[in-house]
Amino acid sequence: MQKSGLMIGHFEPLHLGHIRSILHASSMVEVLHIVITRHPNPNQKFPVTLQDKARWLQMACSDLPFIKIHTCDDFSFPVHDSIEDITINIDGYNAKIDYIQHKFNMDEDTVLLVTEGHPLSKPSVTSALNTQVATTPLHPEFDSTAIHYNPIANWDIIHPEARGNYTRTVAIVGGESSGKTTLSHKIANYYGADLVLEMGRLYVGTDLGGTEEGLQYSDYGPIALDHAQAVRETLYQAQSPVTIVDTDFVTTQAFCEEYEGRTHPFVTACIEEFRFDHTLFLANNTPWIDDGMRSLGTPSARDRFESRLTDIFARHNIQTYRIDSPDYFARYEQAIAYIDQHIFGK
Repeated sequence: MQKSGLMIGHFEPLHLGHIRSILHASSMVEVLHIVITRHPNPNQKFPVTLQDKARWLQMACSDLPFIKIHTCDDFSFPVHDSIEDITINIDGYNAKIDYIQHKFNMDEDTVLLVTEGHPLSKPSVTSALNTQVATTPLHPEFDSTAIHYNPIANWDIIHPEARGNYTRTVAIVGGESSGKTTLSHKIANYYGADLVLEMGRLYVGTDLGGTEEGLQYSDYGPIALDHAQAVRETLYQAQSPVTIVDTDFVTTQAFCEEYEGRTHPFVTACIEEFRFDHTLFLANNTPWIDDGMRSLGTPSARDRFESRLTDIFARHNIQTYRIDSPDYFARYEQAIAYIDQHIFGK
């Protein structure tokens, strides 16, 4: 067994094929160093950083102390992501490998691990490299290039630690009694997706005794904080390429401005920090249903609140997709059609 091994790759996204190669490689050496490099052609629809990729691998290998994770932004070095027709520049590869070994204090006799069939594993190439090369089994069922360019279609083989960066968030927004919560539950069930619940309603139950009598300006910060935490936890455990969010931070801000007459700076920060990928804006033209927690039921109040929402979205340069039909089932069908087109490409 070699003392140390080196695996280099893009890992964008980290998938089950990568993990199987890593596990095999770790059985061949005492310490396995994994160096993550930038992807030469990032998928613009799913921007990720080197730190994102490091986090995925750190979490996936957190109970395997003999695996060490490093990032290297100095160059692209495709080794363990796919079998590519790459031009082998021996001097260039030797220089890169030497640079990595010195940068991360690796042993000079560290073995470079690549997949079977990779150009760097050819005898004519390995004989000219300054480092020993060993191979791990090829997993042809995991096409890193296809997964990179179409992660939605390959969702099931993306590693769970990476899925939070590849699920698309869809916020369902609107005024009181616009059907947000019911539609959110229906869409989540349709796709088998995760659902982030409306935190304002839960907060009233847990902190205000079930009514809004005690609601005040200082409550909007904790409501937004609870919502942000719920979004974070849900994305970390993403079960589907789409994640549904019942109500957003803009709506929380709109209620604050409506009831308190002023903007809350923490809610503003949440609006800017937690940008959802898609926002479905439900027109406030469905029947008014008084559930004991709603107070904006007159036509003028409903119109005013809808205008306030529209203004805040414009203030923060958030584009929304408006659903105008007053028929509940038509709204459901319109929402599904939008998600199918914009997320699943149907």
